[in-house]
Amino acid sequence: MQQPYEPSGAGGAGRVLVVDDDPTVAEVVAGYLDRAGYTVDRADDGPTALTRAAAHWPDLVVLDLMLPGMDGLEVCRRMRGHGPVPVIMLTARGDEDDRILGLEVGADDYVTKPFSPRELVLRVESVLRRTRPATGARPLGAAGLTVDPAARRATKNGTELALTLREFDLLAFFLRHPGRAFGREDLMHQVWGWDFGDLSTVTVHVRRLRGKVEDDPARPRLIQTVWGVGYRFEPGGREEADGP
Repeated sequence: MQQPYEPSGAGGAGRVLVVDDDPTVAEVVAGYLDRAGYTVDRADDGPTALTRAAAHWPDLVVLDLMLPGMDGLEVCRRMRGHGPVPVIMLTARGDEDDRILGLEVGADDYVTKPFSPRELVLRVESVLRRTRPATGARPLGAAGLTVDPAARRATKNGTELALTLREFDLLAFFLRHPGRAFGREDLMHQVWGWDFGDLSTVTVHVRRLRGKVEDDPARPRLIQTVWGVGYRFEPGGREEADGP
């Protein structure tokens, strides 16, 4: 892949690339997605996944973390280097460190094995629904940051930010609610649309977002930690003590 690719938009609900070296898992997942109206491509290793993505850029990737030769983390990094694409990572149950690593490299969501294929389809639908432009939504702005929900674009001091799907939604939410403190549970419900889940997902995304919008992420002024509560967006940029 030499340059970014645009989402295909082909096939009813969109194109999904399923990457898993377990043929049974891949077949079941692909079958459920196909019945839900998606165009499905499959790959059983990292290099094949990159080749398939180059030929037909997917609207979303379902990516197993443990792959032969090139693991899912490296596949995710390389894909993200060539174009924006939502990624749902498949991880083994209990491997919290691996899940956090997946989120750190930009995965938008994860599902732990064993999982319900029906649940995975719902997660796919949820993620893709959030990639669609918000028709009629007004641009948001504060502290040199602007977010245009209709165009799905964000800038800092006029320079476009390379945000993942969840990072974009999180920044837009903060801009809509300046000065208000939100717990991680609140953010998970409001931004992710989940009623329950691993709260480290929120922590990792806040840390990643700080790395892109703060002048000094080690001393965040905009996205501040409210101890015992969660986080607050401060357009005035008052410096806080070091936080997670």
